[in-house]
Formats: sequence, C-alpha cells, structure tokens
Amino acid sequence: MHFNNVTIAGSGVLGSQIAFQSAFFGFNVSVYDINSGAIEAAKGRMATLKTTYGEYFNDTNRAEKAFSSLKFFTDLAEATKDADIVVEAVPERIEIKQSFYENLGKVAPEKTVFASNSSTFLPSQFAAYTGRPEKFLALHFANSIWQNNTAEIMGHPGTDTKYVEQVADFARAIGMIPFVLKKEQPGYILNTLLVPFLSAAMELWVKDNADPHTIDKNWMISTGSPRGPFAIYDIVGMETPYNLNLMRAEHDPAAKFVADKIKREMIDQGKMGISTGEGFYKYPNPAYMDPSFLKSN
Repeated sequence: MHFNNVTIAGSGVLGSQIAFQSAFFGFNVSVYDINSGAIEAAKGRMATLKTTYGEYFNDTNRAEKAFSSLKFFTDLAEATKDADIVVEAVPERIEIKQSFYENLGKVAPEKTVFASNSSTFLPSQFAAYTGRPEKFLALHFANSIWQNNTAEIMGHPGTDTKYVEQVADFARAIGMIPFVLKKEQPGYILNTLLVPFLSAAMELWVKDNADPHTIDKNWMISTGSPRGPFAIYDIVGMETPYNLNLMRAEHDPAAKFVADKIKREMIDQGKMGISTGEGFYKYPNPAYMDPSFLKSN
C-alpha cells in the first residue's frame, strides 16, 4: 500500500463519507473545504457518521477513534502538505473543478495522486489542469459507502496504470470493492444505469404526470425494489441533480425547468433530502418504509 495520508477535498454528503470511511479503516485523514462554515457543517455530518458507523459495524470505540482522528482545514496547502492521495469531491460544476485542480496542482507535493469523485465528468476534462495528468484518475463512490461499498476507478488515456493499481489497492484497504473501467465512460457503470432512470422520474414530476410518492410506489410494486427514484434522490441530496440540470440547461431548455423546480420546491424550502430530515419524504421514518405504503393508492 503506497498511501497513508489521505486528503478529502469537499466535505459534502459524499466527501464526508469518504473521509470517515478512510479514517475508520486507519488512514490519516485531512478534510478540506472552502470556509469555516462548510467545515462546521462537515463536523456535524461526521458526528452523525460516528453514530452510524458505530451501529453498523457494532464498534463504537473504533468509530469514536476515527472521528477524533479527523483533521479539518480551510487552507488547501496545509490540508495537502503530506498527502499521498487527494480525493476531490467538490460540487459538480466544471468551472469549480477546473479552478480547484489548478490550485491543487500548485500546492500538493509531487508524490500526491489526484482522484476525482465526480459523478458525471471525465478525467480527461480536467487532466490538463492538474499539472500531473499521469497521476490523475477518477475514483467514484456510491452513497452510503459503508454499506454500498463499490469504488469505480477510471483513468484517462494519459493515466499511468501503476496509479490505477495503487488506487484500487487503496479502495480495498478502506473496505471497498474496486471496479476498474477499461476506458472512460461518462457516469461510470453505476450512473450510466442510474441517471437515465432518475431523469425519467424527474421528468414525470416536472411535467406533473404524477407526484413523487405515486411514481415511487409504482416502481416499488412493479419491480420489487426497496425504494423508488425519489427516495434515491433523497439519499443523493438535491445539490447534485440541481447542479447537473443547471449545467445541461446551457444546451437543453427543458433542463432549466427541472433545475428551477428543484430549487423552488426543494432547495429553497430546505428540503435537501435525508441530510436535512426532509426531501421528497420526511425522515427518519420515510413513508415508503411503512408497510402500508404499498398496500393501496
């Protein structure tokens, strides 16, 4: 294993999970975000994850130790000064990621491997901004990574294969099952399958064909799935679908209606999903988990 010191850049829902997972499996973890407000929010997420990990792995001492070991920074140079790998989980906006990699390449040690957790962008879109394209690749996690423990690894044509192998080893070392893609694919395996499904559900809602609970109920009864698309949106959170549709709106006017509706009816109302206690469902006891949910309509 070539990595000991891990920096997670971006402490949102998934960034926090990657950081805690890495600390839980014994790595030295630094968490970077842009300001003290973001860091305070991250500490709150980590406290929740401490409880989650303690219960899931039946090891509260290990979870407490992981929580106590985390270090937080708003200075990128300080956060990365000893980093063997930086996992980037900043918002899904191309200009934000480009700017981040330009800055990261200037301050990170020469040894540091860069890995993007981007859900939709390709490594080749940012490789030139990193200053070390041979050490840059994608490392994508599913939400609730302690349970849905997949790690999709995807290089670009200029990635040195030895770093692909090192990142796969790192993934295994933090309890993940690595899936190495043979070549670049927007959305990897998971999102190539999932995004069209979620987008179709969102379109039904935006066009007012059916409400979210009805759509989820139909899917769950018809397929036997444990949750429908809008329950999945609550897990993902509203920021990612909002940013993705905002980006698509530059070329697709219909995407602007989707982004506007997400912002107006969800984000502006504080309904960000599980993280805020309410999204399309209210938590911790969402309606779709009630046995009666599937009994009638």
